[in-house]
Amino acid sequence: MRRRAFLRSTCRHCVGLALLGSASAAAAQDAAAFKMPSRFSRPAADTDEGGLWSLMDREETRLKRSPLAIRDEALTKYLTDVTCKLAQGHCPDVRAYAMRTPYFNASMAPNGMMQVWSGLLLRVENEAQLAAILGHELGHYLERHAVQQLRDAKDKAVLAQLVGLVGGVAGALGRVGILASMFAFSREHEARADRAGMRMLLEAGYDGREAAKVWENLLGELKITGGADVGERSALFATHPPAGNRRDDLRRLAGDGGGFTGRDELRRVVAPLRFGWVQDEIQRGQYEESLVLFERLLASDANDAQVRYARGEVLRLRAEGDDLKLAIGELARATQHADVPVPAWSSLGLAQRQAGDAAAAAQAFERYLALAPGASDAGMVKAYLSELKP
Repeated sequence: MRRRAFLRSTCRHCVGLALLGSASAAAAQDAAAFKMPSRFSRPAADTDEGGLWSLMDREETRLKRSPLAIRDEALTKYLTDVTCKLAQGHCPDVRAYAMRTPYFNASMAPNGMMQVWSGLLLRVENEAQLAAILGHELGHYLERHAVQQLRDAKDKAVLAQLVGLVGGVAGALGRVGILASMFAFSREHEARADRAGMRMLLEAGYDGREAAKVWENLLGELKITGGADVGERSALFATHPPAGNRRDDLRRLAGDGGGFTGRDELRRVVAPLRFGWVQDEIQRGQYEESLVLFERLLASDANDAQVRYARGEVLRLRAEGDDLKLAIGELARATQHADVPVPAWSSLGLAQRQAGDAAAAAQAFERYLALAPGASDAGMVKAYLSELKP
């Protein structure tokens, strides 16, 4: 599936757009207007809402078995804990699932099933930014927007269509993506979810200003290929108002700021998994967007060897203009760190080989094989060495 089509189908109404979907009307109303409802009772099975819950229950069972599900106890507990700080008395009804897909997305179903994608976890800079996203999704859940959307739909065949989509033939990624975009929330729903999310964020003691930074960072990636007005004309944002005022709206909702950000807390939990997500981002093949992301992460931590390697590898793969020279510099710098990812040595060898420096390439390949003698690409690297050292 082509990337843009994928984004349109999976992110049409998820948090990536939701964060861009609130118009200035959101700022016109105080986040304090949101009132936390009482816990929901399970609807009767013979109602439209009951049928929706049953459908989501079945999909949740499939989600648990999905090869994309990240089965990491610490991460699951962390997502649950952050969600519970926001959801308060609704905590027992919410289940959070981390899914390994390299796109920016989160969503929540009417039955309390929440999914958070690894591309989002790679991009958020601290716990407050993560909480801003989860709070927005909780806002949709607590105000039962999906149920309202179902009942407001003029075409009552929509549910049958959704059942067909979810229950039909779909790959693991496709199914997860469909689940992330089950309902088309209106602009008013997005604005209300913003206000509810900000209210929960502030009540939990987080710095509400971090919500606007999430939006700003995401838009920065998309602008590199979509242009400065991507937020207004991109098909990705077609169902939402122009995004130009969004950052200011969220800042106004956040107030004067202050509060917990939790950068170290987030980094500690994702550290064991993060390199796999970095590799997924490289393999996504959207080099310009990835470079914006990696450069932003390096601006935050210049000693991040994983990201230093990733930037070098993307430059090597893109190989335009001075990319190869820049790649060699980045990869060489990455290998100077004690915690350098081992693949950085292989990438450095490949870059040196592409540049025609046989001696430097051979040295890097030998180091790689010494560190990873059983690597899946060891045979290929040995073949390169044979060429370089006849």
